[in-house]
Amino acid sequence: MYKEFQTYLSEQLTEIRNNGLYKTERIIASAQDAVIKLSNGKEVINFCANNYLGLSNHPKLKEAASQALQERGYGMSSVRFICGTQDLHKSLEQAISDYFGTEDSILYAACFDANGGVFEPLLSEEDAIISDALNHASIIDGVRLCKAQRYRYANADMQDLEEQLKKAQAQRFRLIVTDGVFSMDGNVAPLDKIYELSRKYNAMVMVDESHSAGVVGATGKGVSEVYNLRGEIEIITGTLGKAFGGGIGGFTTGKKEIIEMLRQRSRPYLFSNSIPPAVVAAGIKTFDLLKTDNSLNRKLHENTKYFVTRMQEAGFDIKPTQSAICAVMLYDAKLSQDLAARLLDEGIYVVGFYYPVVPKGQARIRVQVSAAHRKEDLDRCVDAFIKAGKALKVI
Repeated sequence: MYKEFQTYLSEQLTEIRNNGLYKTERIIASAQDAVIKLSNGKEVINFCANNYLGLSNHPKLKEAASQALQERGYGMSSVRFICGTQDLHKSLEQAISDYFGTEDSILYAACFDANGGVFEPLLSEEDAIISDALNHASIIDGVRLCKAQRYRYANADMQDLEEQLKKAQAQRFRLIVTDGVFSMDGNVAPLDKIYELSRKYNAMVMVDESHSAGVVGATGKGVSEVYNLRGEIEIITGTLGKAFGGGIGGFTTGKKEIIEMLRQRSRPYLFSNSIPPAVVAAGIKTFDLLKTDNSLNRKLHENTKYFVTRMQEAGFDIKPTQSAICAVMLYDAKLSQDLAARLLDEGIYVVGFYYPVVPKGQARIRVQVSAAHRKEDLDRCVDAFIKAGKALKVI
């Protein structure tokens, strides 16, 4: 059987290559930072990491992780309810709750697991999930695992959301689900209007803050802070793998009864090893740092504003953004790869995004700004975009 399947896979892979959609992995031979070294020895400025606050290589996080490694060991070798819970895990869950102003939190191996494990334990075929059309793949997969009735509304379209809420009145419980910041476009969900509609149509709200926590809001506490809704949202999911140190680990935080039920029935939590102590300790240190110092978030906002302004002045087609994500629209998959390759030659590390990561005909380069970038890094990036963009007739 495998020979037939092998032929099928080979044909599919050839088609992917011919369509300019094949993904290759560049090899990094250094720590994640604003400037990284590739396996060929070349140093480049990284503009495509989720390292929004520049904490991925922060000395205090490394120190905390190292100390926990020595004192608490390498791994837990167990799930949480058997013998996989240390006091560190409980401390990090409390720190997450304090950060978001919520009642309780639960840790997962990744936010993909948090989103995959949140719906099925809470909702049944009697209930309804109303989901934004551009929600992350992990939300889509989580919804598929649940028997609740599914409704979808156009991205950030409140008129469409209201129409779907009207239809969902036939169900028992209703849950509106949205990304906080949409990862490919950089726009912020209109959570104030979503919240108003949820009250009008007796629904709950869930927000994935993966690309917004640590980034948007006056002190970086996400979209619930932007719209003065801290503590009001029933469910928030997020990750430790982006702004909060860039390691691994996800979480769900919100109403205490919801979190308690997830501890009892959420399959990724019940059947996956708990997060290693070193990662947990670094997470605790991250929230300690952010509790006392908001300078990294301010620097991120300044860097993003400067970069977007310069790119727009240069004539690039930039999607409106309220986050640290700058989508440079190219529309053609091959063009996005060609431009990314030229930029790498100029010492700028970015990646082209194209179908199926984004819709067909919506190829782009997603630039992600970090608090770790210096002004000269930003200028060098824009100058490289201008040079390569003119060569490929993008501008």
